[in-house]
Amino acid sequence: MQLVNKVQHSVPTGLRIALTGFFAADGFIYASWAVRVPAVKQQTGASPGALGLALLGMSAGAVGTMLISGALCRRFGSRRLTVASCALLSVTLILPPLAHSAVVLGGALLVFGAAYGCLNVAMNSVAVDLVARMRRPVMPGFHAAWSFGGLAGAGLGGLLAPYLSPVRHLLLIMGAGLLVAVLCGRTFLARPVPPPDPVTAAGPDRERTEPGAWRGALRTARAVGLFGLIALCAAYGEGAIGDWGALHLRQDLGASAEVAAAAYAAFALAEAGGRLAGITLLERLGRTRVLVLGGLAACAGMLTAALAPDVWLALAGFAATGLGLANLFPAAMSRAGLVGGSDGVAVASTLGYTGFLLGPPLIGFLAGDFGLPAGLTTISLLSLIAAFVAYLSRDVAG
Repeated sequence: MQLVNKVQHSVPTGLRIALTGFFAADGFIYASWAVRVPAVKQQTGASPGALGLALLGMSAGAVGTMLISGALCRRFGSRRLTVASCALLSVTLILPPLAHSAVVLGGALLVFGAAYGCLNVAMNSVAVDLVARMRRPVMPGFHAAWSFGGLAGAGLGGLLAPYLSPVRHLLLIMGAGLLVAVLCGRTFLARPVPPPDPVTAAGPDRERTEPGAWRGALRTARAVGLFGLIALCAAYGEGAIGDWGALHLRQDLGASAEVAAAAYAAFALAEAGGRLAGITLLERLGRTRVLVLGGLAACAGMLTAALAPDVWLALAGFAATGLGLANLFPAAMSRAGLVGGSDGVAVASTLGYTGFLLGPPLIGFLAGDFGLPAGLTTISLLSLIAAFVAYLSRDVAG
């Protein structure tokens, strides 16, 4: 019986490796673009305000496709959409560095953002299918690949920036992305996700809600909304630390430029490491405990980073924040997908991306009136809210 169970819940190793490759490629491509923003700004001659409006093009494209990606996944299949979106993201990466005005840059980023949003929903939908089939919380492992892909993209971009123009650099990245789409796509499409067994497919939530269709729909919508809110709170901190962490160390604590740059590195490395340990933590502690403890750890870590009188204590706070936030987004995304399917993933992704966009400008606004440390404490507040919402949703969190 034990052998039968093992076979029943197995997933081809090649399929997991291929999906991991797509997550890593997504982070790698995004980070490669991000490190060339200053050079593209100089090339277009855009003012800070014009650049900000152009960057909203990517946000608009991503949110727009996230809203319809659930329907696209049902229509074409999540695996096919993942492969096609990865190829499209790779190709559209070359559009922004070809722009020579802020208006053209905004249009290029609109297309790039649309591919980015579609890939994120599609690959997370496939990951949810694997979680359902395996009956193991493996989602953090895929998001760890995204984190390490982002670190690799940022590091390589920093090395190549002095020697290659944005066009040549991103042409190389485009080739790498297309290679991933081809190699991983062959495995991806040849090895469909085995259907989950009836117990997994139904799940405890759906078993309780099927007798009344409208009650089931309301319960599903409530659960997806709660987990989407957790994703929003987590992504708010991720976006804000990336934009404001280094400035806080430099401006408020007098750190050198080199040490200040370590703020995001400490956060990102701790987050990636936390995600590597996420599968074990979720299996041993359960989703609710991981979400609640993660939110509380991020709250305490960010209070330390924002209010610390010493640079090294602040760096420790950024690292603690990364560990706390590490599994909030993937665990919330996984549960939203298990409860609501590809539409649940789309809703949670949209809310999460909204938080990612909302964090930096809101903290900038608060910093102007109350100082940057005060603005950064909003990350602590939202982390605390995430922990509270996770506790409230414990009946569907597991």
